[in-house]
Amino acid sequence: MKFLVGLLVALLVLLQYRLWLSDGGLREVVHLRAAVAAQQAENATLSERNLQLAAEVRDLRSGTTALEERARNDLGMVGRGETFYQVVPPGTPLSSRAGAPVPVSGPAGGAPAAPMTLSVPQAAAP
Repeated sequence: MKFLVGLLVALLVLLQYRLWLSDGGLREVVHLRAAVAAQQAENATLSERNLQLAAEVRDLRSGTTALEERARNDLGMVGRGETFYQVVPPGTPLSSRAGAPVPVSGPAGGAPAAPMTLSVPQAAAP
């Protein structure tokens, strides 16, 4: 009888060891749950980004407004009949004023209109 009790106690200790300390034990379960939560958060962020990109693609396919906005912001283009004004703070060196958008075409389909730079004095802070 003592032998059977000793065997059962040894088996219980072995099972507890495997449950708490082995590679497939509770520590790994906690670690995997944390990894799953982190992955779900990243997936939610990427899903939101995908929705924004899909909306942008729809806008670009449906009309010219989004396309024109993209051309202005990303490529620095100016449309027909438009005049580009670049407002720079006083005292800005000329070398930092480079990079003005290049006009696509000038008025009435003629030569490209030259971009103009306009310096506006800023009001002094009270």
